[in-house]
This record gives sequence, structure tokens and C-alpha cells, in this order.
Amino acid sequence: MSASRTERLLNLLIALLNTTYGLRRGELREKVYHDTTSTDVAFGRMFERDKGELRQFGFEVETVRDKGWGSDDPATTRYRIGKDSNRLPDVSLTPAECTVLILAAQLWEHAALGSAAINAVRKLQASGGLVDAELPAGVQPRIRPAGQAFEDLVAAMHTQHPVSFRYLAGSTGKEEERFVEPWGLGSRFGQWYLVARDRTRGEKRFFRLSRITSAVTILDKEHFTPPADFNVRAELAGLAELPVRTAVVDVQAGRLLGLRQRALPGAAIPEGAVPGGPAGPPKPGRDRLGVPYRDAETLAEELASYGPRVLVVSPPELVASVRRRLAAAADFAAAPVPAIAFPAAAIPAARRGRKRTSEDQLARMLQLVPFLVHNQGLHISEVAANFGITRNELEADLRILICSGLPEGYPDDLLDIQWDDDHVTISQDLDLKRPVRFTVEEACALLTGLETLNGLPQLAESSALESVTLKLMAAAGEEGLKAAALSGPEVGPGNSAALETAREAIRTGAQLRLRYFSPLRDSVSERSIDPLRLYSLDNTWYLEAYCHSAQGLRNFRLDRIEVLEATGLPASETATPCGSFPVKLFTPNDDDTVVVVELTRRGAGVADEYYAERTAELPDGGLLAEIRFGSTDWLPMFVAQHGGTARILQPENLADASRQWLAAALAQYKD
Repeated sequence: MSASRTERLLNLLIALLNTTYGLRRGELREKVYHDTTSTDVAFGRMFERDKGELRQFGFEVETVRDKGWGSDDPATTRYRIGKDSNRLPDVSLTPAECTVLILAAQLWEHAALGSAAINAVRKLQASGGLVDAELPAGVQPRIRPAGQAFEDLVAAMHTQHPVSFRYLAGSTGKEEERFVEPWGLGSRFGQWYLVARDRTRGEKRFFRLSRITSAVTILDKEHFTPPADFNVRAELAGLAELPVRTAVVDVQAGRLLGLRQRALPGAAIPEGAVPGGPAGPPKPGRDRLGVPYRDAETLAEELASYGPRVLVVSPPELVASVRRRLAAAADFAAAPVPAIAFPAAAIPAARRGRKRTSEDQLARMLQLVPFLVHNQGLHISEVAANFGITRNELEADLRILICSGLPEGYPDDLLDIQWDDDHVTISQDLDLKRPVRFTVEEACALLTGLETLNGLPQLAESSALESVTLKLMAAAGEEGLKAAALSGPEVGPGNSAALETAREAIRTGAQLRLRYFSPLRDSVSERSIDPLRLYSLDNTWYLEAYCHSAQGLRNFRLDRIEVLEATGLPASETATPCGSFPVKLFTPNDDDTVVVVELTRRGAGVADEYYAERTAELPDGGLLAEIRFGSTDWLPMFVAQHGGTARILQPENLADASRQWLAAALAQYKD
């Protein structure tokens, strides 16, 4: 859709919304299209395409015929759009319900539906449904980004397009191309699963996203119809958890304390854990461990990151998976380096991964008008930031809007928006002041988020969670029913005792002492901290605190805290929580190292996960990202962990260190 077509559709929408009796095709052709050159047939085709476009945006174009006329003669047929067509119903929320709703929307932050959640909340703001609410101290759950494959599958699922990808089958260990119809996505046992119809096999199958080894290709020329009343949570409820198996690994002496803590006690490696009988003794300076696991791909990602510090002995599928990841990372690290150039301004997170289209622009303008009506006088930069676009993009939208209006085109017939003093006001809205209904993505973002919050006891017991869910289901209508195709992960903490201790200390302003295992330093330390906030990614919870040893803000994972207790002293007033909200897992400092990372299309989500400061799209769909790291010692582990979807480009010494790390790790498997 070109910019001129965007403007034409907007004018057509305003004209059809603001007519009581309808407008004839000839009137529309003259006063909206200003078309004097096309043939009647050509104009008729264009008009039908535009009506179809408006229907895709949810506006139902009514056809009205004069009494006594039964044909579709253009001279006797009129068109209009009802005032309530595709308008979001009024939603009135209490402060408690708003608190729960905002928590549900913030769950997605950088995950696939983050932009949709923001849009949904913006629509509720524009309709006057949100009131001021105070978020609970110490509670900020979030959903961990599941990668580009997740985002592509969500898009294909909602548009009902089949997809293809390469998949490593757990039963056979073979990697092959799959062509499937994506019905639903859900989290089970800490893993994301796709429920789909495999077209090759002609039946329903479950696919773990961790076993997808290529980018997802959306077959946008084809369509499918999912089963009626499909519910992904019900489908995954019958999925059996993988059995516990034992991996045999040789680990450098005195290293990898975290892996050692999970290992079987003593030297108790079950008989048969090493195929073909007992393996030879580990090399000098190595310890043999038996590590229990369920999912080979999840463990392989971790073991690959340890590089030359660990050698996988068995089982063979785990050995193969680790070698495959290391080899892919080494090949990517050795590939030719693209030209490194970033745009002058950072690309907002909402823009990454998919190019903006004119359809996006029209959808945004339909949100922009009601937003301005309910937020008069905001600074233009604040409006642009709210919509995740640049000031130039916003001004382009506003210039189209002020030239749009009713067919007669008189001054009072146009949208009236001013921003001469950099504060945006609107005085003529032409009945666009009510936001459009939730899209399926927006309904999924909020309703799946609310369902996910059921995993937090303090919220699950609240009546506000149930009542706001019912109100949003009613407002979302049919789109809300489609939310059953998506199910979120568990967000309840694994270490609930530590969580409650930290929450109480935050509430009372008490200082805490903790014993903490740091995988980066591979050591255990004791610290005194002043707790500030708690937040999570899935069910992994973090404590933001002022650390007296480091004399700065630090983030501690609750599952790595071995002891957490009150010191009996009050917390100092040395530090306050980081100003960002949601909380970032990384607190920037002046001595951070800025690293240029190249990401493949499959790994593009890493840019958001690590809060990239600048990004630049590459011709092959990949991404350059400029990321701050507080410590660079673990960057070789970072590259190995991502198995060929991320590599370091600059500084060169860090890129070289990662290549050496990968080469040393692969050398262990030559035999």
C-alpha cells in the first residue's frame, strides 16, 4: 500500500463513517477519489479492493439499496460504515484491575507480543478505560523472549499461513525439512511447543522450538483453517514429560561449580550411561561427572557454552548436538565480515524483525487520533516515543491526517491537528475518537498474559485477576476466543522462600546477607545487600539490590542464592532502584565495553534480549547490534551458547578470543 493509497483509504473511511444514508459509487469517485481518467470497470475494481482493505481492518462496509431496486446498479446502491463498526466497547476498570492488566501487558516486554501489548494498553487509555494504578512493590514478572522462530510462528498462526523449517527429530536424531500448519504455541515443562498439522505426515504433531534448526519460512501464498475450538493448553496437558537421563561429562578440575552441584553424588554414574561399556578414564586434570537431564538440546546449549572446559562423553545424541552447535558457531565466526555501519538514530525495538508497511501506518493513524483526543497537548517527542517511531515518521502521519476528511473538503470537514509549538493538540476528530477493536495479537497479548499471572499466588487469589479477564474477553469478542491458541510459561518462583524473604525486606527496608554462586566467576561469595526490587523472566526470578561489596547496583538470580537472611540492620539510603521500568537485567556503567555483534535472522531477538543500543539490518535478514557488556570474559561462552546465530565483530581481540575458544572446544572431539 503506497502513501497515496493510505491517504485515500483514510478519506474513504472518514466519508463512509460520517454518512447516515450512504454515498453512491459515483459520489465517492468524484469527491473522495477525484478520479476522472479511469474507466468504469477499472474504478470498480479499485473500489472493491479498497472495500476489502477496510474489511481487513475490521470495518464492515454496508451496502444500502433504494426501495424498489433489486439490482446492484451503481447508480442506485449506496455505501456506509456504521458508527459502532469495529469500535472497542467501553471498558471500565478499577485501580486493582488496572494494576493486574499492566502487569500482564509488561510480561511481554521484549517477547513476541510486546508491541501488541503496548498497542492494546494504548487503546484502553484512549477509550478512558485505564485509571491511575500503583504497581505492587517487588513484583514484576516477564516472559523470556523465545527467539525469532516464536515471533514468525505467532505471525503465521494468526494469519493462518503454513510454514516450513528444518527440525531435529528427538526420536530419530535426523534433521529434515517440515511443512506444517501452525495451530497453537504453548509452554510446557519449561519448553515452548508448537502444535501443528504436519502436511507430510498428514497428522497432528508437537514440535519443540529448541529443536528448530533453521529460520522459519512463512508460506504466505497458502492458507489453512485450524480446528474449531482449539485450545493449546488442553493439547499440551496430555504431553508426557521427558524421562530423566544421565549425561557423562569430563570437566576441568576445580571448574564449573554450578554443573558440579547438579551432578550425581560421588562417582555414581548409572550402568549403561556410557554405551558399549565403561569409557576410558578421563584425561589428567579432568573429573568425570554424571549430570541428570531431560531435554538434550537444552543441556547441549549449556554444555556448548563451556567450550574446552567440558568434554561430553555420552550419550551420542548429546555429543552430536554439542559438536553441531560448536561447529556452527565456528563456521559463522570465520565467515566474511559485513560492512559495519549504523543509522544515526537507534531503531526502536518494535521496529526490529519486520519492515514497516503502509498498512502499519494506517493502523497507527487509527490509534493516533483517539490517543491525541484523550492526551491533548503532549510534546511531539513524547507522542512519537509512545508509538515507537521517530519524530519525522510522526510528522509524516500528521501531515496525512490534516489533509484527510469529509468529501467536500472545506476547512471544517478536515481533521484539525496542530503542533506548531511542538505540543500536539486536536480539535476536529471526524468521529475517529474511539479506538478500533483489539486485533487478534493484542487480545492474545493481554489475555495470555492474564492467564500466565495465575501462576503467582498473590495475584491468583485476587478477585481483580478474574474480573479483568472477564471484562477483556467481552471487549475482545471473537478475537479473544483466538487467544486459546497461545499459552504462556509458568512464572511462579522456584525459590519461594527466598522470594518472600526479599519481598519482606523490601517492604520493611531491611538489609540482607546472602551467599551467592556466580557462574561467571565460578565461585561462591558472601555479600551484604540493600534489596530494591524483584522481577523475573519466566520462573527465573532476580533481585535488584545495592551490593556493599561491589558498591553499586547488582542483579542476583534467586536460584543461585544459597543463603538469604536479615542482618538486623536497616537498609542504607545509598542507592535507589534503576530508573528503567521494566527493570533491565543489566545496569550500564561508564567502564562497560561496547561490542558489535552480528546476528542471523534466527538469532535477531538477542538484540532486544540484551538491550542493544543501536542496530542495523543486513541484506540477508540478519542484524548488526551494538551491545554494552559489563564483563567481556564470558563473551566466548556467549558465542558458543548461541550455536551459529551470533558472533563478535568488534573489538577484534574479543572476536579472536571467541574463535580460539571454539577451536579449542572442537579439538576435543576430533577423535
